[in-house]
Amino acid sequence: MAEPITVPVISQQNSVVGEMALPPAVFSQPVRRHLLYEVVRMQQANRRSGTSASKTRAMVSGGGKKPWRQKGTGRARAGSSRSPLWRGGAVIFGPQPRDYSYRLPASARKAALCSALADKVREGKLIVVDQIALEAPKTKVLVKVLSGLQVENAVIMTQGRDDSLERAARNLPLIKVLRTEGANVYDLLRYDRLILTQDAVRALTERLGA
Repeated sequence: MAEPITVPVISQQNSVVGEMALPPAVFSQPVRRHLLYEVVRMQQANRRSGTSASKTRAMVSGGGKKPWRQKGTGRARAGSSRSPLWRGGAVIFGPQPRDYSYRLPASARKAALCSALADKVREGKLIVVDQIALEAPKTKVLVKVLSGLQVENAVIMTQGRDDSLERAARNLPLIKVLRTEGANVYDLLRYDRLILTQDAVRALTERLGA
């Protein structure tokens, strides 16, 4: 059985305050690139609105009268001015509202999330902090903390709700705050660094069954 990975725990002032063992069942999995691709593809498909639509002949108003008689005009026969061949007519095989969402097996989603977490550890892009406590829920306060940690692009994961932190990060396009229950592969891959509080590590370990 693989040995736990020991990482330093730092304060938000960027000083080492201890160590923490990361369970190998979560943070030492092999990086399965194709599985990561499949889960990201699923997440993006689930976010599609699927509201694109065009009108069929049944939906286009007008066109009830035959434009001209069937024979004797020298022109092609026509039954409606709303034919798809006419300007202002319907659309042939156009898009209709649909649901693009689908779900991969739970075991695949879990394995992909563990793989993404292990990738951050392997690349040295995981930061474990004892806590993040802001003096005020303001962006400049959070920017100061992140500057001390030497981080510009990161997803910050907390255990439970932290209104101050979430409000402070709202105006930072390269920073995202997630609760552990919302941990997902897409955001882990999208942002460069991963900042976990100690409580978040424990919550992730419990959630992923390690």
